[in-house]
Amino acid sequence: MKLFDVYSLLDMEPVRGEGAYLWDKNGVEYLDFYGGHAVISIGHTHPHYVAKISEQLSKIGFYSNAVINSLQVELAEKLGPLTGYPDYELFLCNSGAEANENAVKLASFTTGRTRVLAMHGAFHGRTSMAVALSDNPAIQAPVNKTENVTFINLNDVEALQRELSSEEYAAVIIEPIQGVGGIRMASTEFLHAAREACDKTGTLLIMDEVQSGYGRSGKFFAHQWAGVKADIVSMAKGIANGFPVGAIIISPEIPAKKGMLGTTFGGSHLACAAAIAVADVVKAENLVENARVMGEKIVEGIKGTSGIKEIRGSGLMIGVDLSVPQADFRRVLREKHHIMTGLSGQYTLRLLPPLVIGEREVERFVEAFRATAAEMGM
Repeated sequence: MKLFDVYSLLDMEPVRGEGAYLWDKNGVEYLDFYGGHAVISIGHTHPHYVAKISEQLSKIGFYSNAVINSLQVELAEKLGPLTGYPDYELFLCNSGAEANENAVKLASFTTGRTRVLAMHGAFHGRTSMAVALSDNPAIQAPVNKTENVTFINLNDVEALQRELSSEEYAAVIIEPIQGVGGIRMASTEFLHAAREACDKTGTLLIMDEVQSGYGRSGKFFAHQWAGVKADIVSMAKGIANGFPVGAIIISPEIPAKKGMLGTTFGGSHLACAAAIAVADVVKAENLVENARVMGEKIVEGIKGTSGIKEIRGSGLMIGVDLSVPQADFRRVLREKHHIMTGLSGQYTLRLLPPLVIGEREVERFVEAFRATAAEMGM
Protein backbone atom coordinates (compact mmCIF):
# COMPACT_ATOMS: atom_id res chain seq x y z
CA MET A 1 0.00 0.00 0.00
CA LYS A 2 1.14 3.58 -0.64
CA LEU A 3 -0.16 7.01 0.33
CA PHE A 4 -2.93 8.60 -1.71
CA ASP A 5 -1.14 11.35 -3.63
CA VAL A 6 -2.96 14.56 -2.66
CA TYR A 7 -0.20 16.84 -1.34
CA SER A 8 2.77 18.54 -2.98
CA LEU A 9 5.43 17.87 -0.37
CA LEU A 10 8.46 19.99 0.48
CA ASP A 11 11.76 18.10 0.47
CA MET A 12 12.13 18.38 4.23
CA GLU A 13 11.12 16.05 7.09
CA PRO A 14 11.00 17.62 10.56
CA VAL A 15 11.72 15.17 13.36
CA ARG A 16 12.08 17.48 16.36
CA GLY A 17 10.77 20.85 17.45
CA GLU A 18 11.27 23.29 20.30
CA GLY A 19 9.62 26.68 20.63
CA ALA A 20 9.74 28.36 17.22
CA TYR A 21 12.39 25.98 15.85
CA LEU A 22 12.41 22.71 13.92
CA TRP A 23 15.15 20.21 13.13
CA ASP A 24 14.99 17.89 10.14
CA LYS A 25 16.21 14.29 9.94
CA ASN A 26 19.65 15.56 8.88
CA GLY A 27 19.96 17.76 11.96
CA VAL A 28 19.42 21.05 10.10
CA GLU A 29 17.74 23.75 12.20
CA TYR A 30 14.84 25.79 10.76
CA LEU A 31 13.03 28.84 12.10
CA ASP A 32 9.33 28.05 11.89
CA PHE A 33 7.38 31.00 10.49
CA TYR A 34 4.61 28.71 9.27
CA GLY A 35 3.53 27.05 12.52
CA GLY A 36 2.24 23.95 10.77
CA HIS A 37 -0.39 26.11 9.06
CA ALA A 38 -1.19 28.31 12.09
CA VAL A 39 -1.64 25.28 14.33
CA ILE A 40 1.41 25.70 16.59
CA SER A 41 0.32 28.44 18.98
CA ILE A 42 2.43 27.95 22.11
CA GLY A 43 5.51 26.58 20.36
CA HIS A 44 6.73 23.06 19.71
CA THR A 45 7.03 20.75 22.75
CA HIS A 46 6.20 23.41 25.34
CA PRO A 47 7.06 21.84 28.74
CA HIS A 48 3.64 22.54 30.29
CA TYR A 49 1.90 21.08 27.24
CA VAL A 50 4.04 17.94 27.23
CA ALA A 51 3.54 17.45 30.96
CA LYS A 52 -0.24 17.88 30.81
CA ILE A 53 -0.69 15.43 27.96
CA SER A 54 1.71 12.88 29.46
CA GLU A 55 0.01 13.06 32.85
CA GLN A 56 -3.44 12.66 31.33
CA LEU A 57 -2.39 9.77 29.10
CA SER A 58 -1.10 7.94 32.16
CA LYS A 59 -4.64 8.17 33.64
CA ILE A 60 -7.17 7.86 30.82
CA GLY A 61 -6.94 9.06 27.25
CA PHE A 62 -10.45 8.51 25.98
CA TYR A 63 -13.98 7.62 26.83
CA SER A 64 -17.13 8.54 24.95
CA ASN A 65 -19.39 11.53 25.51
CA ALA A 66 -21.91 9.22 27.13
CA VAL A 67 -20.23 9.87 30.49
CA ILE A 68 -19.25 12.90 32.56
CA ASN A 69 -15.89 14.43 31.63
CA SER A 70 -14.94 17.17 34.07
CA LEU A 71 -12.04 18.23 31.82
CA GLN A 72 -14.60 19.54 29.33
CA VAL A 73 -16.09 21.72 32.07
CA GLU A 74 -12.63 22.95 33.10
CA LEU A 75 -11.80 23.88 29.51
CA ALA A 76 -15.09 25.77 29.08
CA GLU A 77 -14.46 27.69 32.31
CA LYS A 78 -10.96 28.68 31.17
CA LEU A 79 -12.12 29.72 27.70
CA GLY A 80 -14.89 31.97 29.03
CA PRO A 81 -12.69 34.87 30.20
CA LEU A 82 -9.98 34.23 27.59
CA THR A 83 -12.36 34.52 24.64
CA GLY A 84 -14.36 37.48 25.89
CA TYR A 85 -17.52 35.34 25.61
CA PRO A 86 -17.96 34.22 29.25
CA ASP A 87 -21.69 33.46 28.93
CA TYR A 88 -21.44 31.39 25.73
CA GLU A 89 -21.58 27.59 25.62
CA LEU A 90 -18.90 25.27 24.25
CA PHE A 91 -19.28 22.34 21.84
CA LEU A 92 -16.13 20.32 21.17
CA CYS A 93 -15.31 18.39 18.00
CA ASN A 94 -12.13 17.44 16.11
CA SER A 95 -11.36 19.99 13.38
CA GLY A 96 -12.14 23.38 11.90
CA ALA A 97 -14.21 21.82 9.13
CA GLU A 98 -16.35 20.00 11.71
CA ALA A 99 -16.68 23.20 13.72
CA ASN A 100 -18.01 25.09 10.70
CA GLU A 101 -20.23 22.19 9.68
CA ASN A 102 -21.81 22.11 13.14
CA ALA A 103 -22.10 25.91 13.31
CA VAL A 104 -24.12 26.03 10.08
CA LYS A 105 -26.21 23.00 11.04
CA LEU A 106 -27.00 24.62 14.39
CA ALA A 107 -28.03 27.84 12.64
CA SER A 108 -30.36 25.90 10.37
CA PHE A 109 -31.85 23.98 13.30
CA THR A 110 -32.41 27.24 15.18
CA THR A 111 -33.95 29.31 12.37
CA GLY A 112 -35.62 26.57 10.36
CA ARG A 113 -34.05 28.07 7.23
CA THR A 114 -31.90 26.45 4.55
CA ARG A 115 -29.79 29.20 2.97
CA VAL A 116 -26.33 30.46 3.97
CA LEU A 117 -24.53 33.59 2.82
CA ALA A 118 -20.77 33.09 2.33
CA MET A 119 -17.87 35.09 0.91
CA HIS A 120 -15.92 34.83 -2.32
CA GLY A 121 -12.38 33.74 -1.47
CA ALA A 122 -13.58 31.85 1.59
CA PHE A 123 -12.23 28.53 2.80
CA HIS A 124 -14.15 26.78 5.59
CA GLY A 125 -12.88 23.20 5.40
CA ARG A 126 -13.17 19.94 3.48
CA THR A 127 -16.25 18.25 4.90
CA SER A 128 -19.42 18.37 2.81
CA MET A 129 -21.11 21.61 3.91
CA ALA A 130 -17.78 23.29 4.65
CA VAL A 131 -16.72 22.63 1.05
CA ALA A 132 -20.03 24.02 -0.23
CA LEU A 133 -19.31 27.20 1.75
CA SER A 134 -15.79 27.47 0.31
CA ASP A 135 -15.28 29.46 -2.87
CA ASN A 136 -12.96 26.91 -4.47
CA PRO A 137 -14.26 24.81 -7.39
CA ALA A 138 -11.15 22.62 -7.24
CA ILE A 139 -12.28 21.01 -3.99
CA GLN A 140 -16.02 20.84 -4.76
CA ALA A 141 -17.15 17.42 -5.89
CA PRO A 142 -20.52 17.31 -7.70
CA VAL A 143 -22.19 16.13 -4.49
CA ASN A 144 -21.00 19.29 -2.67
CA LYS A 145 -22.71 21.74 -5.01
CA THR A 146 -25.87 23.29 -3.58
CA GLU A 147 -28.22 26.15 -4.34
CA ASN A 148 -28.47 26.82 -0.61
CA VAL A 149 -25.22 28.82 -0.56
CA THR A 150 -24.89 32.30 -2.07
CA PHE A 151 -21.52 34.05 -2.38
CA ILE A 152 -20.85 37.78 -2.25
CA ASN A 153 -17.60 39.75 -2.24
CA LEU A 154 -15.99 40.34 1.12
CA ASN A 155 -16.55 43.95 2.26
CA ASP A 156 -19.37 44.58 -0.24
CA VAL A 157 -21.81 46.17 2.19
CA GLU A 158 -24.41 46.86 -0.51
CA ALA A 159 -24.50 43.21 -1.61
CA LEU A 160 -24.69 42.07 2.02
CA GLN A 161 -27.65 44.33 2.77
CA ARG A 162 -29.39 43.34 -0.46
CA GLU A 163 -29.11 39.60 0.29
CA LEU A 164 -30.18 40.04 3.90
CA SER A 165 -33.20 42.20 3.10
CA SER A 166 -35.57 39.32 3.86
CA GLU A 167 -35.80 36.49 6.38
CA GLU A 168 -34.53 33.63 4.21
CA TYR A 169 -30.95 33.04 5.39
CA ALA A 170 -30.12 30.82 8.36
CA ALA A 171 -26.62 32.27 8.70
CA VAL A 172 -23.88 34.47 7.35
CA ILE A 173 -20.41 32.96 7.72
CA ILE A 174 -17.35 35.22 7.59
CA GLU A 175 -13.63 34.74 8.10
CA PRO A 176 -12.54 38.03 9.72
CA ILE A 177 -9.21 37.41 8.01
CA GLN A 178 -9.35 35.09 5.00
CA GLY A 179 -6.39 32.72 5.24
CA VAL A 180 -6.42 30.63 2.07
CA GLY A 181 -8.00 33.64 0.35
CA GLY A 182 -4.81 35.66 0.69
CA ILE A 183 -4.95 37.27 4.17
CA ARG A 184 -7.87 39.46 3.10
CA MET A 185 -9.41 41.32 6.03
CA ALA A 186 -13.07 41.99 6.65
CA SER A 187 -13.51 45.71 7.24
CA THR A 188 -14.97 47.10 10.45
CA GLU A 189 -17.80 48.65 8.40
CA PHE A 190 -18.62 45.29 6.81
CA LEU A 191 -18.68 43.38 10.09
CA HIS A 192 -20.92 45.98 11.73
CA ALA A 193 -23.22 45.90 8.69
CA ALA A 194 -23.39 42.11 8.98
CA ARG A 195 -24.30 42.30 12.65
CA GLU A 196 -26.99 44.89 12.00
CA ALA A 197 -28.50 43.01 9.04
CA CYS A 198 -28.51 39.72 10.97
CA ASP A 199 -30.26 41.36 13.92
CA LYS A 200 -32.99 42.74 11.64
CA THR A 201 -33.70 39.43 9.91
CA GLY A 202 -33.11 36.87 12.64
CA THR A 203 -30.09 35.52 10.78
CA LEU A 204 -27.23 34.06 12.82
CA LEU A 205 -23.78 35.57 12.41
CA ILE A 206 -21.02 32.93 12.35
CA MET A 207 -17.39 34.00 12.64
CA ASP A 208 -14.93 31.44 11.31
CA GLU A 209 -11.90 31.99 13.54
CA VAL A 210 -10.30 28.63 12.78
CA GLN A 211 -7.10 30.26 11.49
CA SER A 212 -7.38 33.85 12.72
CA GLY A 213 -8.45 33.02 16.26
CA TYR A 214 -6.78 31.97 19.46
CA GLY A 215 -4.75 35.16 19.77
CA ARG A 216 -3.14 35.08 16.35
CA SER A 217 -4.45 38.49 15.27
CA GLY A 218 -3.42 40.28 18.46
CA LYS A 219 -6.94 39.93 19.87
CA PHE A 220 -8.24 36.58 21.00
CA PHE A 221 -10.56 36.64 17.98
CA ALA A 222 -9.87 38.78 14.93
CA HIS A 223 -13.47 40.03 14.73
CA GLN A 224 -13.00 41.63 18.14
CA TRP A 225 -10.86 44.34 16.50
CA ALA A 226 -14.16 45.59 15.01
CA GLY A 227 -16.00 45.44 18.33
CA VAL A 228 -18.75 43.14 17.05
CA LYS A 229 -20.17 40.04 18.67
CA ALA A 230 -21.00 36.82 16.84
CA ASP A 231 -23.78 34.34 17.55
CA ILE A 232 -21.47 31.39 16.90
CA VAL A 233 -17.67 31.35 16.67
CA SER A 234 -15.78 28.39 15.21
CA MET A 235 -12.19 27.61 16.15
CA ALA A 236 -9.58 24.88 15.82
CA LYS A 237 -5.89 24.96 14.73
CA GLY A 238 -4.21 26.81 17.63
CA ILE A 239 -6.66 25.58 20.27
CA ALA A 240 -4.57 22.50 21.12
CA ASN A 241 -1.17 23.17 19.52
CA GLY A 242 -1.30 20.20 17.15
CA PHE A 243 -3.67 17.83 18.90
CA PRO A 244 -6.81 17.62 16.70
CA VAL A 245 -9.43 19.73 18.47
CA GLY A 246 -12.19 21.89 17.02
CA ALA A 247 -14.90 23.83 18.79
CA ILE A 248 -17.75 26.26 18.47
CA ILE A 249 -18.89 28.68 21.12
CA ILE A 250 -22.60 29.36 21.03
CA SER A 251 -24.79 32.25 22.20
CA PRO A 252 -26.91 31.39 25.24
CA GLU A 253 -29.90 32.62 23.22
CA ILE A 254 -29.57 29.61 20.91
CA PRO A 255 -31.51 26.72 22.49
CA ALA A 256 -29.82 23.33 22.79
CA LYS A 257 -31.69 20.12 22.12
CA LYS A 258 -30.42 16.66 22.93
CA GLY A 259 -29.00 14.96 19.85
CA MET A 260 -28.84 17.97 17.50
CA LEU A 261 -25.03 17.88 17.65
CA GLY A 262 -22.73 15.01 18.48
CA THR A 263 -19.28 13.51 18.12
CA THR A 264 -17.42 10.35 19.06
CA PHE A 265 -13.88 11.65 19.51
CA GLY A 266 -14.56 15.32 20.20
CA GLY A 267 -13.74 16.55 23.70
CA SER A 268 -11.90 13.40 24.77
CA HIS A 269 -9.86 13.44 27.96
CA LEU A 270 -6.60 13.72 26.04
CA ALA A 271 -7.93 16.42 23.72
CA CYS A 272 -9.16 18.48 26.65
CA ALA A 273 -5.85 18.12 28.48
CA ALA A 274 -4.05 19.47 25.41
CA ALA A 275 -6.47 22.39 25.04
CA ILE A 276 -6.32 23.22 28.75
CA ALA A 277 -2.53 23.32 28.60
CA VAL A 278 -2.66 25.74 25.65
CA ALA A 279 -5.17 27.98 27.43
CA ASP A 280 -2.90 28.02 30.49
CA VAL A 281 0.14 29.07 28.46
CA VAL A 282 -1.69 31.65 26.34
CA LYS A 283 -2.80 33.38 29.54
CA ALA A 284 0.38 32.94 31.60
CA GLU A 285 2.75 34.07 28.84
CA ASN A 286 0.51 36.87 27.53
CA LEU A 287 0.69 35.43 24.01
CA VAL A 288 -2.20 37.45 22.56
CA GLU A 289 -0.35 40.69 23.26
CA ASN A 290 2.91 39.13 22.12
CA ALA A 291 1.30 38.31 18.78
CA ARG A 292 0.30 41.94 18.34
CA VAL A 293 3.71 43.34 19.26
CA MET A 294 5.78 40.83 17.28
CA GLY A 295 3.49 41.18 14.28
CA GLU A 296 4.04 44.93 14.25
CA LYS A 297 7.80 44.40 14.44
CA ILE A 298 7.74 42.00 11.48
CA VAL A 299 5.76 44.42 9.33
CA GLU A 300 7.96 47.34 10.31
CA GLY A 301 11.09 45.29 9.63
CA ILE A 302 10.19 44.21 6.10
CA LYS A 303 8.27 47.32 5.07
CA GLY A 304 9.97 49.17 2.26
CA THR A 305 11.79 46.10 0.94
CA SER A 306 12.01 46.29 -2.83
CA GLY A 307 9.55 43.95 -4.53
CA ILE A 308 6.81 44.07 -1.90
CA LYS A 309 3.50 45.10 -3.43
CA GLU A 310 1.37 44.99 -0.28
CA ILE A 311 1.40 43.75 3.32
CA ARG A 312 -1.91 42.68 4.88
CA GLY A 313 -3.01 41.08 8.11
CA SER A 314 -2.97 41.53 11.84
CA GLY A 315 -0.73 40.22 14.60
CA LEU A 316 1.01 37.04 13.51
CA MET A 317 -1.25 36.41 10.53
CA ILE A 318 0.51 38.30 7.77
CA GLY A 319 0.28 38.15 3.98
CA VAL A 320 3.03 39.69 1.86
CA ASP A 321 2.29 40.19 -1.83
CA LEU A 322 5.51 39.82 -3.82
CA SER A 323 6.57 40.85 -7.31
CA VAL A 324 7.97 37.35 -7.87
CA PRO A 325 6.24 33.96 -7.46
CA GLN A 326 6.07 33.09 -3.77
CA ALA A 327 7.17 29.51 -4.49
CA ASP A 328 10.58 30.75 -5.63
CA PHE A 329 10.89 33.16 -2.71
CA ARG A 330 9.88 30.48 -0.19
CA ARG A 331 12.36 28.03 -1.67
CA VAL A 332 15.29 30.45 -1.16
CA LEU A 333 14.12 31.30 2.35
CA ARG A 334 13.91 27.60 3.22
CA GLU A 335 16.94 26.20 1.43
CA LYS A 336 19.44 29.02 2.03
CA HIS A 337 18.19 30.74 5.19
CA HIS A 338 16.39 27.76 6.78
CA ILE A 339 13.11 29.56 7.43
CA MET A 340 9.72 27.90 6.91
CA THR A 341 6.87 30.05 5.54
CA GLY A 342 3.46 29.48 3.98
CA LEU A 343 1.72 30.55 0.80
CA SER A 344 -1.55 31.79 -0.59
CA GLY A 345 -2.04 31.97 -4.33
CA GLN A 346 0.86 32.56 -6.69
CA TYR A 347 2.38 35.70 -5.21
CA THR A 348 1.38 35.88 -1.53
CA LEU A 349 3.78 34.75 1.19
CA ARG A 350 1.86 33.75 4.32
CA LEU A 351 3.47 34.19 7.74
CA LEU A 352 1.92 32.18 10.59
CA PRO A 353 4.65 31.69 13.21
CA PRO A 354 4.04 30.32 16.71
CA LEU A 355 2.73 32.99 19.08
CA VAL A 356 5.81 32.53 21.29
CA ILE A 357 8.30 34.11 18.88
CA GLY A 358 10.45 36.90 20.29
CA GLU A 359 12.66 39.69 18.99
CA ARG A 360 15.53 37.32 18.17
CA GLU A 361 13.33 35.29 15.79
CA VAL A 362 11.84 38.43 14.26
CA GLU A 363 15.28 39.90 13.62
CA ARG A 364 16.47 36.67 11.99
CA PHE A 365 13.43 36.57 9.74
CA VAL A 366 13.64 40.23 8.72
CA GLU A 367 17.33 39.87 7.86
CA ALA A 368 16.67 36.73 5.81
CA PHE A 369 13.65 38.25 4.07
CA ARG A 370 15.61 41.31 2.97
CA ALA A 371 18.55 39.14 1.89
CA THR A 372 16.27 36.89 -0.15
CA ALA A 373 14.69 39.87 -1.87
CA ALA A 374 18.15 41.15 -2.82
CA GLU A 375 19.30 37.72 -3.99
CA MET A 376 16.25 37.43 -6.25
CA GLY A 377 16.75 40.88 -7.74
CA MET A 378 13.45 42.21 -6.48
